[in-house]
Amino acid sequence: MSVEVVTFGCRLNITESETIRRHAEAAKLENTVIINSCAVTGEAVRQARQQIRRMKRERPEARIVVTGCAAQTESETFAAMPEVAAIIGNARKLDAATWAAPFGSLEKVQIDDLDSIRETSLHLVDGFEGHTRAFVQIQNGCDHRCTFCIIPYGRGPSRSVGAGEVISQIRTLAERGYREVVLTGVDLTSWGNDLPGAPKLGALVRQILKRIPELPRLRISSIDSIEVDEDLMRALAEEQRLMPHLHLSLQAGDDLILKRMKRRHLTCDAIRFTEEARRLRPDIVFGADFIAGFPTETEEHFANTLRHAEDCGLAFLHVFPFSPRKGTPAARMPQLGREIARERAARLRAKGGELLRRHFENEIGKSRRVLVEQSGLEGRSEHFLPVKLARALTRGTIAEVRIAAHDERGLLAA
Repeated sequence: MSVEVVTFGCRLNITESETIRRHAEAAKLENTVIINSCAVTGEAVRQARQQIRRMKRERPEARIVVTGCAAQTESETFAAMPEVAAIIGNARKLDAATWAAPFGSLEKVQIDDLDSIRETSLHLVDGFEGHTRAFVQIQNGCDHRCTFCIIPYGRGPSRSVGAGEVISQIRTLAERGYREVVLTGVDLTSWGNDLPGAPKLGALVRQILKRIPELPRLRISSIDSIEVDEDLMRALAEEQRLMPHLHLSLQAGDDLILKRMKRRHLTCDAIRFTEEARRLRPDIVFGADFIAGFPTETEEHFANTLRHAEDCGLAFLHVFPFSPRKGTPAARMPQLGREIARERAARLRAKGGELLRRHFENEIGKSRRVLVEQSGLEGRSEHFLPVKLARALTRGTIAEVRIAAHDERGLLAA
């Protein structure tokens, strides 16, 4: 294969990797491996470096190019690696001209200051290799400064893609046969703040569903619940094509730790949101991100987080052990140490496993509509739960099945 793109991190990176791959192939790059990196934790950076070394051992003749958030925030780390031929910052990675230029004639490190960027463009992708659902980036960057987070330094300020462009791309994807589209971004609920009239995410969701009636399923990726607007809540209640699954950026379940994280919500806000969403859409399912072992977190604080997962009625927990990121305020706070963070993360993941098994049990006997994935023998329900099918079905179809059992990793259809 002339070009291989290896993706780490979020759904937004998946979307961007598809654009990068197409630009690189159009430029006829040969023997090139592109690492689209993630900077959210030190572990993510370590994995990217490990992958670079592995790829160089397996393909010693290949040119390895590193891009993404870790390349933007830790360019010197990758510049010091002899395996790396070039480092491309986030401001340039989606520009076709970047991949058309001869790498040998340019500087090894191509990183720009992101603070001055005030616009983002939608890069038309008419399909996603290996995926049955499509991802559309509607927003990039973040204006908030949570004390633990390096991502604003890797992505720059929040900027939105106009509604017209978003709707045009989703219509193209629907015409090409995609049955589900996922809206992605760094801080999705800030969409529209920088556009004329400051429209809200809920208005965009309702426009998409109204103007593209042929799209069966629309899904929203991770959101900040404190920013959810009334239109989005109404859409949850009224629009059955908007999938009943939300992933929340909660991070902690103790108010003091939330304040030290510089989050904009308290635990009561998260509980209130999940209760209201469940009232409007009784079958809605929630996942959430949590950080274990944040600086100054006591056992009591951590116990509150464990309890909070129950109080919010969560089904999925995405858990990170705290990882100090150089340049963030949390890195200068009194640290608990890696072992404590890992141990608490393990306990929080165990709680997540318990909650997920409980949810699986509640699904038995219910009828669910499953989007069939690559193999034809598995797919995802409306609630993004993995489902193993009893027989092979056509990839990309939506099949109604009855849930007969589960194997603790997913649901089993009758």
